Amino acid sequence: MALRGHCRPHLLLVLTLIIVGALAGLSNAARNTTSTMTSKELKMIRARLRSLNKPPLKSIQSPDGDIIDCIPFHLQPAFDHPMLKDLKPPLDPPEMPKGNESAVNMANEVVQLWTLSGETCPEGTVAIRRTKEEDILRAPSVERFGKKLAGNAGILDSPKSREHSIVYVKGEEYYGTRATINVWQPSVTPSDLFSLSQVWIMSSDYTNVIEAGYQVFPQLYGNNSPRLTIHWTSDDYTKTGCYNLLCPGFVQTSKKISIGTSFTGISSYNGKQYEMTLSIIKSKGDGIWWLMFGDERVGYWPTSIFTSLAGHAGEVQFGGLVVGNGDHTATQMGSGHFPSEGFRRAAYFRNLQVITTEPLPAYFKPADGIQVIVEKPNCYDIKANKGGTWENYFYYGGPGCH
Repeated sequence: MALRGHCRPHLLLVLTLIIVGALAGLSNAARNTTSTMTSKELKMIRARLRSLNKPPLKSIQSPDGDIIDCIPFHLQPAFDHPMLKDLKPPLDPPEMPKGNESAVNMANEVVQLWTLSGETCPEGTVAIRRTKEEDILRAPSVERFGKKLAGNAGILDSPKSREHSIVYVKGEEYYGTRATINVWQPSVTPSDLFSLSQVWIMSSDYTNVIEAGYQVFPQLYGNNSPRLTIHWTSDDYTKTGCYNLLCPGFVQTSKKISIGTSFTGISSYNGKQYEMTLSIIKSKGDGIWWLMFGDERVGYWPTSIFTSLAGHAGEVQFGGLVVGNGDHTATQMGSGHFPSEGFRRAAYFRNLQVITTEPLPAYFKPADGIQVIVEKPNCYDIKANKGGTWENYFYYGGPGCH
């Protein structure tokens, strides 16, 4: 912002205030270094790192600086949860329910960056992104690292804007969902928190929620790369749940997919389009909620960590969310372009499907009766449609409010 005025003392006062503010900012930034932290704070950080980073059998270096640890299945952080200590692996992981299989994999599939080295995790292990000290230092506190605030507000101390562009279905009992999500790299301004595109499975009372999709979240990950992200809560984000594997809860089973890592294939304006297909499926018998990335079973949320989602979901949502720290955020959603621009320019979800028969063996069916929520269509909009091989689909997103 340019400084204007004709009075020199006024200008000096303004400059003095700017300098004082800058020094205060430097002081706050300096606080987030280990050299200025108290021994109690350092102990808390190191204890948290020990709880998250279990001893690996092998570690794989990703080109973006991430380290993927191959952790023995039974040693992963999920089993630190008091209700999961004696949990045994499911005997029969679910098969993919039947549906419109001809509609799957129509564009380029995203690939996780860490897999490009050709190295793989050994059998009997799961691929987990290592948490680093700097990850925790970017959080407001050690206790709030990886968590949201009540009401899904986000991790900012006082986020001022939460802008949705979503569609949803409700009115039935839902036992699963599937959607193909177009992957972009939206720009997140430094003052804002994140931009995400995902699926929500919610209980009828909205206290239990499962989330899965991709997210650009510099505070959590340290850069602006879109990453595979999950979240869960059983009390409306008050005390339970977290992102990815940053607290006990989600049980990973895959040695091929690592949650919280970046992709190699990103869609470009008027260029190649990249997608990922995510499914969340409630299995028969044990009733756990499985996450699938394409055909790969990534892991599951046990029923014991939920209350109302232990039975079925009452609503399924699809779309984008931007959480910012101001009323007029310039953070992008999706491609950063409005849905009216269409294919190869605007981001999309396609083949929105749900399962309404209890539980497997079951069938995916198109998510009919779609309703729309858009809070600021001049910033982020949505355009839903139906027909063809895409069945139910929508374009969404925008450049934000400037």
